[in-house]
Amino acid sequence: MRVSDLRDILQYVPRFRDRIFVVAVDGEAVASTNFSNLLLDLAVLRSLSIKVILVHGAGLQIEQLCREHGLATAGADGTGPTDDAMLRLSIEASTNVMNEVMQGLTSVDLRAAYANVIIAHPAGILGGIDQLNTGRVERVDTKPLHLFLNEGIIPVIPCIGFDGEGRTLRVNSDGIALEVAEAMQAMKILFLTADGLTLNGHIVHQLSIAETEDLVRKRRAQIEPKLLSKLDHAARACRQGIPRVHLLNGHQDEALLTEVFSHEGVGTMVYSNDYQQVRRIFKKDVRAVMALIRQSVQNEELVRRTRADILAQLNDYWVLEIDRTLVGCVAVHLYPEQGMAELACLYVKKNQEGQGHGRKLMTFAEQLAAEKGMRQIFAVSTQTYNFFQQKGGYSEVTADVLPPERLRKWEASGRKSKVIIKSMVAQVPMEPRRV
Repeated sequence: MRVSDLRDILQYVPRFRDRIFVVAVDGEAVASTNFSNLLLDLAVLRSLSIKVILVHGAGLQIEQLCREHGLATAGADGTGPTDDAMLRLSIEASTNVMNEVMQGLTSVDLRAAYANVIIAHPAGILGGIDQLNTGRVERVDTKPLHLFLNEGIIPVIPCIGFDGEGRTLRVNSDGIALEVAEAMQAMKILFLTADGLTLNGHIVHQLSIAETEDLVRKRRAQIEPKLLSKLDHAARACRQGIPRVHLLNGHQDEALLTEVFSHEGVGTMVYSNDYQQVRRIFKKDVRAVMALIRQSVQNEELVRRTRADILAQLNDYWVLEIDRTLVGCVAVHLYPEQGMAELACLYVKKNQEGQGHGRKLMTFAEQLAAEKGMRQIFAVSTQTYNFFQQKGGYSEVTADVLPPERLRKWEASGRKSKVIIKSMVAQVPMEPRRV
């Protein structure tokens, strides 16, 4: 591990300390050979004073028992009708999974306890079909959960609930995770399932609430049914105040820790707040920006800037922030008399390259220049001019097109940078600066 990796991890620790994570584990993830590694990941979270509530499903195990007994398996994920025979098998499967989870937690020296905290009510008649012994969460008894957490004990909640008369009901574990997270004011829900969300062969790393709801509504046929439930509950959780919900492949080693302690992660994050934003630089950011671009300056990709240089033009600088960490920057210097703007100091952190952040900052700078009424935007570059030409449609020109003030600086530098320029489209609408 590189020192920079450790620093990236450590920045999250104060933010997460004493906060609650609800980890929802599918029956398939429990049955995975990676489950023991997942439990070790939970031990790491606990060692960092992160409070963990574990909710488990048993869909795979219920399906297996149903096949053994010759019963239909429809609705084994906690949706659909549950007759008496399926309820008995659901209780058996849930008990077996609970035992496996408790044994596993004990094996990694974690204290855990079964938490009977789900008060449910029958789902009733849906679409003209009586759901029988299928239930929905009515409320969560939070007092035992707080008592367990305060004693360093991980509460383990099964996919079973009880109504006010003591009747047992089968409940969808995704719904339980949502209600527990809301009642306990959790910081995150982490769904560990069989597969992550992929579309067109690529993992979808980030989705806003609106994007998630649109995906569930318009592209249902492209999404595995089990993931549909998690996406739906993720959007609902964010609407109800949970900042972030993550969908992870429970078969992938270190997926949980990588997702929690890195900017991009390896799964799909549904978020309710501004995960990424382009914002103005503050005085307190100047040293961080100088550190960010230091290597590029040494490589002569960017011209050297002192702290005083940046402070003198502070209003011209913008940064790209991901999860409150600076990963990129750009400057837009205006020359109103010539109707021109300069795109300068464009840089993206090396471990964030290939994510489209450079193009995002370039587009932002162009839109900002257009908003200010500039007719053209230019850049001077010794090594990255191909990026501007190929990704942004810039054209190489001679230096004499530069504003007089900028031309004098270009000549004095002796760098012989190439000059590239682009005409602005009239009245380009300014996109929101939070992206």
